[in-house]
Amino acid sequence: MNKALLIFRHEFLQTIKRTGFIILTLALPVLALLGIGILYILSGTARPATEVTRIGYVDELGGFDQFTTQNNITFIRFNTAEAATQALIGKDVTEYLVIPPDYISTGIIKRYTLQKEVTPPAATTTAIGNFITGNLLAGKVPANTIVRIETPLNLVTTTLTSTGGVASEQGGLTDLIIPGIFSFLLALALAFSSAYVLQGLGEEKENRLMEILLSSVSTRQLITGKVLGIGAAGLAQVLVWVISIPFLLILASSSIGGFIQTIRIPPNFLVFGVAYFVLGYLLFAVLSAAVAAVTSTVREAQGLAGIFTIFAVAPLWFYSLLLFFPNSPVWVVFSIFPFSAPVLVMLRLGMTGVPAWQLIASIGILVLSIIGGLLLAARLLRTYLLMYGKRPGLVEIMRNLRSG
Repeated sequence: MNKALLIFRHEFLQTIKRTGFIILTLALPVLALLGIGILYILSGTARPATEVTRIGYVDELGGFDQFTTQNNITFIRFNTAEAATQALIGKDVTEYLVIPPDYISTGIIKRYTLQKEVTPPAATTTAIGNFITGNLLAGKVPANTIVRIETPLNLVTTTLTSTGGVASEQGGLTDLIIPGIFSFLLALALAFSSAYVLQGLGEEKENRLMEILLSSVSTRQLITGKVLGIGAAGLAQVLVWVISIPFLLILASSSIGGFIQTIRIPPNFLVFGVAYFVLGYLLFAVLSAAVAAVTSTVREAQGLAGIFTIFAVAPLWFYSLLLFFPNSPVWVVFSIFPFSAPVLVMLRLGMTGVPAWQLIASIGILVLSIIGGLLLAARLLRTYLLMYGKRPGLVEIMRNLRSG
């Protein structure tokens, strides 16, 4: 056990000293601080920009003389298109409209501007629509009905529990931000953890240092120390993130406010985030050790390890499908599948309520996979770690494991 602890200490210190590990650990707080600073500067410079936009219009149909103020957009009437054109050229208006006599039958309104556009700005389109609608309905329906026609829907959704009470987790777009960022960093961390194990074992095998190590420690002590050392480094990494997230949100809310104040951390997210991060780290570490045992070079090991690291990144590829169908049976299966579970469950926790049985099954299978992977890696290390040359095939590996 003392030898395993020595290996644990060595791997932990070596991992946290790596440049890639330090950069990834500090990426979240540093990038968040930079983002908060940039948004604060932009919000400060943007606050005075509340000037009124002037849009000209020529009323050839008649009757469009009300509702000329729409938020920060004012409609200025001109008698002729020529006068409106001169005002546009002289920058007295930013654009102008012509409401033709046959508008009621055709619905066509001509818009003139000096700027080339792909499509009109959404705020401009909304203001023009409200201006037209308000004048068409003026005197025909009550004023409050006109307002409701212009903005017919303000949907407020409340999630209830199975007993009819208001649920503590209400969901919403803002709940996706923290889980999304965390899942992205988790996928990167899992890929890096695999690379660390592969590089360490591969270089020791190529340099024949492994022969010296195995002369004084058992394969199980070796793999246990390495996996736990890298796992502890991963835990230190996620703790930095978990501790920094609440403080960053408080800082952003107090300095910027607005949309930032609505960002929430889903309940129990931090607890499950730590659990899945550590379990995912350990699983990918033991699998990487098993791959390193049966390969002759670091490059060959990295190629094989890429097969299972794809599963960790895959949930991010299908983010849009996951967003609309978070409880699809496909995602439920992959939430339990150990390779994809860490990242996928983190994403789903921000989108929907994940049933307790799925969380229990997912964590349980992850733990069993780690134990099985650890035993498999130790056996493969004992059988193949001192073998050099051609990589054994799958059939040969299975035969040696059964006879070993």
